[in-house]
Amino acid sequence: MSVRAPDRHRTAALRITGGAACTSVSAGFAKLSGASPGTTAFLRCAIALTVLVPLSIREWRRLGPRPWRLMRFDLAAGVLLGIDYVFWVASIEDVGASISTVLLTIQVVVFPLLTWLFLGSVPSRRFLALIPVMLIGVTMAAGVIGQAEPGTDPVGGIVFGTIAGIAYAGYLFFMRQGGGQGHVVFPVCASTTAACAAAVVVGSLWTGIDLDLDLAAWLWLIALALVGQVLAWLLIAGALSQLAPQVSASLLLLHPVLAVVFGVIALHERPTITQLAGCLLVVVSVWAVSRTPRRERVSAAGA
Repeated sequence: MSVRAPDRHRTAALRITGGAACTSVSAGFAKLSGASPGTTAFLRCAIALTVLVPLSIREWRRLGPRPWRLMRFDLAAGVLLGIDYVFWVASIEDVGASISTVLLTIQVVVFPLLTWLFLGSVPSRRFLALIPVMLIGVTMAAGVIGQAEPGTDPVGGIVFGTIAGIAYAGYLFFMRQGGGQGHVVFPVCASTTAACAAAVVVGSLWTGIDLDLDLAAWLWLIALALVGQVLAWLLIAGALSQLAPQVSASLLLLHPVLAVVFGVIALHERPTITQLAGCLLVVVSVWAVSRTPRRERVSAAGA
């Protein structure tokens, strides 16, 4: 018996929400490890592969090989993900775990624009109108506008965070293109492999990769890999293609919201009032974008 479209959409939304909740602790785990951006990005992927490779082999045997035309999307996504990871950890060092995660929400703007540019999926007028508001909110959250948390570097944070967010949006775009084709684990494994390679290249050239870490650092990085990489992306990857780009990008907003809560409670970070106002502005803007127009809700109800 086939699953009804509303049920599929509901399941996909729940999966993305669960994945976003898992990734919300990623910045905190990365900060607690104390490792450099290159080291964190590399080990996050390398440790995750110890779980993903056996699972992907099992899936390969069950479903058969994944077509090369889809694997190209997986690998392209992974390269961008590796770049995202390195620059994101750099932004964590500059503005803290909670605010760096809010900066990553630049993908909420970039992801739908990519689908518009390359796939002709036209975003709503509401989305286009709210883009400036979202960008102002991101700038406030970083501390470029108003006051920043003492001891942080707002300019460096927003530069690195923006690069990470753009790369992250590209990752989501390519994963969405290759999703919904039967395989779930293998695309995540392939993209993580490519991300690992990209992290080695970028990390080695920039911050270096240091494997001489203490036990606490290794434990935090293992938690980051298993929760923020394996579990999170197994939940998210297979669901991206089942929802509209704006909806999936908006659901991923739970990620920065929970990250701010985690940063304040667990890491004792203290964003300023201006930064918190910027976070709120981003959240409200994306919520407004994700709302379904009333006429569409009425149409769906009568279908």
